[in-house]
Amino acid sequence: MSRAPRIYISAGEPSGDAHAAAVVTALKRRLPGATVEAFGGPDLEAAGAAVLDRMEQFSVVGFVEALWKLPAHLRLLRRVRLGFQARRYDLVILVDYPGYHLRVAAEAAAAGIPVLYYIAPQMWAWAPGRVRKLAAVRRLAVILPFEEAFFRERGVAATFVGHPLKDRMPPPPRADARRRLGLDPARPVLGLFPGSRAQEVKRLWPAFRDAAARVLAARPDVQVVVAGTPRGRYPAPGATRLHMADPLTVFAAADAGLCKSGTTTLEAALADVPMVIAYRLNPVSFAIAIRMLQVPHVGLVNLIAGREVSPELLQGAVTPAALANAVLPLLDPDSDAARRQREGLGLVRQRLGPPGAADRVAGLALELAG
Repeated sequence: MSRAPRIYISAGEPSGDAHAAAVVTALKRRLPGATVEAFGGPDLEAAGAAVLDRMEQFSVVGFVEALWKLPAHLRLLRRVRLGFQARRYDLVILVDYPGYHLRVAAEAAAAGIPVLYYIAPQMWAWAPGRVRKLAAVRRLAVILPFEEAFFRERGVAATFVGHPLKDRMPPPPRADARRRLGLDPARPVLGLFPGSRAQEVKRLWPAFRDAAARVLAARPDVQVVVAGTPRGRYPAPGATRLHMADPLTVFAAADAGLCKSGTTTLEAALADVPMVIAYRLNPVSFAIAIRMLQVPHVGLVNLIAGREVSPELLQGAVTPAALANAVLPLLDPDSDAARRQREGLGLVRQRLGPPGAADRVAGLALELAG
């Protein structure tokens, strides 16, 4: 291609916005003249993409919740389709967010534009039969080590690029992290990680808070800190300290954690924090999800290790007593439970691959755009 490529990149929620921004930064480093337009948020904007549509009002979790957002997504899709039909782009990059992005992929392919999909839909968990929906995707850049073989066996050109969390700054030393949080460096710390979305926090916070109270009753020397988000509400925190900035400091400070399932479990693994994993959805969404679930575990650390490294509590099992009983032994770094977890977490870190995921995605993008 004699001129610089025109690229459309799409991310529907904050984590996707951050990952997409890293790819744009890597692309601009290699090819400063590339034009990048986007559906996204502040991170993509800061990376130099022209954000045509803002993502903030679209982000949801769960089957039922997604229905409310459908009309807005369809209006967005119509606008995007017009851009594709006008051949404004040489490449479309889609980041995560499968409910909407699988439709976008089909529209791009229909207009003859190659599609690079970064961070694959978790079809291995819910719906292996839906892999055919990826037929419109020219390349799939996957971030979990077992996904490459899963998708390739089903006819999708998948490449494991490593996990983008590996590119984060290393956490500060534990004593430093505790001082930053106003904690006593000599006393044990329990971290609470109920998620970054308001819905997740609402479902998990009461159980996490009451579990922490039980832990404090059994171990008054423990300090409890929650990795909070401005989108969440944390009523009646009691003795729990609320940290609203980067959760990395809370991971660095913690001896053990209560973690919502998902990427949070990988963040804990990278910080070497033994954890108890909790998963709660809207009851109807959960009833659908549990019937569709195709894998033996919900926690990503357990799926990557191929065994249960961290205990998982799902839906009705997420009770204060169960959480407290499971996490108490992990607060003692010399306990068998904590030692076994740290062994498993070491394996997970190794399997997540080397740093440089966004650079490898940028390389795939330039191949396709050329």
